[in-house]
Amino acid sequence: MSDGRPQAARGLARCAGRAAATVWRSAPVHVLGYLAVTLVGAATPIAVAWLTRAVLDGVAARRTGALLALAVAIAVVTTVAAAAAHAGHYLRAEVDRRAALRAKDELFAAVSRVTGLARFESPAFLDRLRLAQQSASNPGRLVDTALTAARGTVTVAGFVGSLALVNSAFTVLVLLSALPGLLIELRMSRQRAAMLWRIGPAERREIFYAQLMSTADAAKEIRLFDLGAFLRLRMLAELRTVNAARRRLDRRELAVQAGLAGAAAVVAGAGLVWAILAAGQGRLSVGDVSMFVAAVAGVQAALSGTVAAGVMAYEHLLTFHHHVAIVDDGPDLPAPGARPALPPLRRGIELRDVWFRYSPDHPWILRGVNLFIPNGHTVALVGRNGTGKSTLVKLLCRFYDPTRGAILWDGVDLRDVPPEALRARIGAVFQDFVAYELTAADNIAVGDLGAAPDQERIERAARDAGVHDALAALPYGYRTLLSRGFAQDPDDGESDADSGVLLSGGQWQRLALARAFLRRDRDLMILDEPSSGLDPEAEYEVHGRLATLRSGRTSVVITHRLGAVRSADRIVVLAGGVVAEEGTHAGLLAGGGTYAELFARQATGYRDDVEVPG
Repeated sequence: MSDGRPQAARGLARCAGRAAATVWRSAPVHVLGYLAVTLVGAATPIAVAWLTRAVLDGVAARRTGALLALAVAIAVVTTVAAAAAHAGHYLRAEVDRRAALRAKDELFAAVSRVTGLARFESPAFLDRLRLAQQSASNPGRLVDTALTAARGTVTVAGFVGSLALVNSAFTVLVLLSALPGLLIELRMSRQRAAMLWRIGPAERREIFYAQLMSTADAAKEIRLFDLGAFLRLRMLAELRTVNAARRRLDRRELAVQAGLAGAAAVVAGAGLVWAILAAGQGRLSVGDVSMFVAAVAGVQAALSGTVAAGVMAYEHLLTFHHHVAIVDDGPDLPAPGARPALPPLRRGIELRDVWFRYSPDHPWILRGVNLFIPNGHTVALVGRNGTGKSTLVKLLCRFYDPTRGAILWDGVDLRDVPPEALRARIGAVFQDFVAYELTAADNIAVGDLGAAPDQERIERAARDAGVHDALAALPYGYRTLLSRGFAQDPDDGESDADSGVLLSGGQWQRLALARAFLRRDRDLMILDEPSSGLDPEAEYEVHGRLATLRSGRTSVVITHRLGAVRSADRIVVLAGGVVAEEGTHAGLLAGGGTYAELFARQATGYRDDVEVPG
């Protein structure tokens, strides 16, 4: 079996290079300044120790003439050191800010390049993304710890040289005493990184429960069903799991640190005893004793700081590895080779023996679906829950690729088309549309960002969706923020915590429809339960508007309200992952199959004289 340590070492070295490059590109001038003040800080203790030695020897020898110059020199050195320390705090903060900005941009640019949905439904990917976000929040800390380690190294080198002038054997002993601490700290750092990965799922669940209890979306049900205590206990249980893992490691670290501190104290105490005895025998001067004491303390402190900084940098590298893994991850969906241009739809879209399941461990959702969607026609997908209707829509948008079979756009396999080129030709309203906490205008413009500056186009889409009057009546019109979680933009007038506005469910549904109307010129329109949040009168009106929108365009409509698809050119009934029936409304009713049964059962909710088949 090959040893994985060299490979792991190369991986860490690569992460270190990436982190350093990110920080350097973010703030090169600030990094150089931080390096300069770091070196000043490293040299200061050594200079002060030598100057103190000279002062003490001068006092003992009664060389008063040189004492004033030495005092001035100490004052200058300490002043410069204090100024460098303050400058270092500012430079470190600025490097952190700039590097975090760049790292987050890099990370979320990579996340945006994920074109499908599978990774966002993977717990392992979500755990990695959480750790990557943590490391991206402060990549400059890697450089900070590296410079701290460098400063400690310079300080150690200076004090070791000073200590060696007094007693070389004792110098070797002090250095060797730090070696076990380094090895132990590195091992503890690996254990901490592994622990962070293990507790990741528990931390995400804790955050989930906390957010659930503190957001407006779930507030009604939580209070109606009295779920507060239930969710709070779940959150605390996850937090206790996380705390227990951290506590175990902290206790091990406490024991190790106590042992290392005790060993360092023994070495320092032995050295101090030797120095005092040597001074009593006349082999060391008072200045030599002060230099020896300062050197021993300085070497141990610098070694401890260097080891701690090095271990912290190592731990950050282990976390930054997740950032690099996501940024460097390949495409989640196979990229087309020749990348052919997607022609405007002329003939239609064909599903040819399409099979799909979400993973080898999941059951088949679609089992050999064969379906043709003619250009310019409306095809309605109906069926019971779980028959694959929404999955089929995901495949049409290429959020997933078929496990087997193919989907052809005028004969072109969608796998040979860049996802962004395909999606630019699709307009859609999804059942689980997003209510963005943005302004009303922005909530519509997300349907086509190119329309954002065109207020007339935004308002025309809102009128087509029947929501213009409601938006125009808001406190700031289309500039009104649709949120209770954020305050209205101060530029729109006096702002306060209550200035955001929430729409009703039906208004949000219409606003989502407005996004589809922005894309009225697309080749394919997908409408997944487009009127699920509307009352009967509004539903009738919206379906009339949608009929105008669909006219002459290729459309796929998914709905459980079968009365809304009577005018579809073709109705496709999915059952058991296959096409069970296909035809017009009248033809399927005459056939007396699944569609007729579903339609009759739904009609009984409105009429008492409908006989249910079977």
